[in-house]
Amino acid sequence: MSASAILLVVLVLIFAWSIGAHYTGACMGMPYGSGSIGLWPALTLMAALALAGAVLASHRVESNVGLHIVDASRVTMVGALVIVVAAFVLTTIYTAVKIPTSTIQILVFCVVGMALGSGIQVHWLTILKLAVIWVIAPPIAFGLGFLFTHGLDRIVGFDPKQQRQAAVFRTLSLILVVVGSAASFVMGANDVSNATGVLIMTHLFDVWTAGFIGGLGLLLGVLTWGKPLLKKVAFDIVHVDLSMASAAQLVQALVVFLAVVFGFFTSMNQALVGAMMGAGMARGNGTIEWKAIRNIVKGWVIAPVSGIILAFLLAKLAGIWFAM
Repeated sequence: MSASAILLVVLVLIFAWSIGAHYTGACMGMPYGSGSIGLWPALTLMAALALAGAVLASHRVESNVGLHIVDASRVTMVGALVIVVAAFVLTTIYTAVKIPTSTIQILVFCVVGMALGSGIQVHWLTILKLAVIWVIAPPIAFGLGFLFTHGLDRIVGFDPKQQRQAAVFRTLSLILVVVGSAASFVMGANDVSNATGVLIMTHLFDVWTAGFIGGLGLLLGVLTWGKPLLKKVAFDIVHVDLSMASAAQLVQALVVFLAVVFGFFTSMNQALVGAMMGAGMARGNGTIEWKAIRNIVKGWVIAPVSGIILAFLLAKLAGIWFAM
């Protein structure tokens, strides 16, 4: 394996580490914040399930990212490095400032920016399909979040005026941990390709090996830098009770999993925010922190724009450097 290939693998691991940390809040923030599970049990469970999802269920998404966004036959090792560096830098910055952006949109537009900067054909039809999924996922999650919150209330007999009813509290706590675990598995399947797609693009590894490498990075990210975002999504967006939290987390996992089944990927954060807004509406409009929602929407706009600009500039700089 060449030095550039080894460097790419190292950067993929580091990027996956950043992604794992970025999504702790989206997957286990509410189970932990509600007291349904402790800090380290939450992180350990999420880390293991994210690795499992990356290894067992990410293959169609990895192939789509690696082969169908741009003309992969023309992507060089340098181009792959540009993608990973740009996406890693932006994801890490947004994680550091605790803005739950879409790493998927960052990655896709870093690929596009690299391609435009390197004169490589972009498969715009694939971008369009992904964009449609990104647009419809939050409204679908919103509607399901509203319906599931009401449905779960009826199933468990939850009464907001009696939140301390022991049997109901235990049941909802268990449900919340289960759906948080499902979201962790889905995150591994959905998001590992952000880091490992370049390994498929450059034909360094097959999807199984690439998934395992990326899964290890996710695991390490959750365990070593996962705590800061655990509470961010749960308590700065909607003041949730256990029924709302369980419904929102279930909807998030369901919406993202359906995208993964068809070989596409969508934002864990966007699905969760949509579901939480729907759950909030089920409790009354006053439960939603609209300022936090606006800040996250700004992040969704900034992430793709910054991705395409940074990768384009890096590709141009790399072209000039190697032409000297």
